[in-house]
Amino acid sequence: MRQPERPVGIVGYGAYVPRYRIAAQEIARVWAAGEGALPITSKSVPGPDEDTITMAIEAGRNALNRAQLDPQQLAAVWVGSESHPYSVKPSGTLVAEALGTSRWISAADWEFACKAGTEALSAGMGLVGSGMADYVLAIGADTAQGRPGDALEYTAAAAAGALIVGPAQQALATIESTLSYVSDTPDFFRRADRPYPMHGNRFTGEPAYFHHVSTAAKQLLAELGRTAADYQYAVFHQPNVKFPQTVAKQVGFAPEQCQAGLLAGEIGNSYSAASMIGLCAVLDVAQVGDRILLASYGSGAGSDAYSLVVTEALAAARNLAPRTSAYLKRRQLIDYATYAKWRGKIVE
Repeated sequence: MRQPERPVGIVGYGAYVPRYRIAAQEIARVWAAGEGALPITSKSVPGPDEDTITMAIEAGRNALNRAQLDPQQLAAVWVGSESHPYSVKPSGTLVAEALGTSRWISAADWEFACKAGTEALSAGMGLVGSGMADYVLAIGADTAQGRPGDALEYTAAAAAGALIVGPAQQALATIESTLSYVSDTPDFFRRADRPYPMHGNRFTGEPAYFHHVSTAAKQLLAELGRTAADYQYAVFHQPNVKFPQTVAKQVGFAPEQCQAGLLAGEIGNSYSAASMIGLCAVLDVAQVGDRILLASYGSGAGSDAYSLVVTEALAAARNLAPRTSAYLKRRQLIDYATYAKWRGKIVE
């Protein structure tokens, strides 16, 4: 368990979800004659002018607005993703420039599959907690891809979540502690020269997602001397609807504790953004003193777990930017042909 010497917390947060959606039934119509069980209802699709960088900028602006912070005060802008637009050119510098930060800033890209964003969050805790910086912007953003006709295509979605780490006395929610649990488990991977990821099949569920997330969450609770009953909310990485509900039960959480942050049914698996926008949705409704457990997951494999406590400052800040629910409501369905065109699935 890691606790910074200087107490830290989330001083600003922001989500972004594209307005476009494709229904899972529409994908099933094309590839499965409309038959079979569906893992979600619909998933978010980036528009033709959207990518990881543009979404990160939108979420970052929302976080800055809630923090009431001048971008020049940021010491770092770190973008976690597995779909950076450039193989060689950072997303972080472009995001920092668009947000209007100082040139005297750390700007970098982070990778660890779907927990790249929380890797940046943990590092931000270290930078602020050590006193080397006052504010760090950590972003998780992805425009996930799935091979046409593959099971992953039903869920691979797009969104961004941004969290600003700062001193605990200014926080909307303090971060009590964190820990990480990792192993070399090949459940999901994509080589640099391939457009679509591959599944590790039997490794995907129990030895990968469930083992890492439940182990990290249970260990954090044990080291804090708490149980799930001590928390009002829990947010787990959500590749679909079933996985986070199952792991929540394994850790001891009731369905109602997870409902506020469970967004996968409406927008799919937004990869690096998934757990972070789930936390954003919870912060939109949480009350003073509420405790929140957050546990991300990244294939390959690992989980970052955090314990947060809501402060009095949250109520005044949450309406300074669009709530996560506002992005969920602005929903425009597209057909498979439009989706395939926008996502580059039609190759000449």
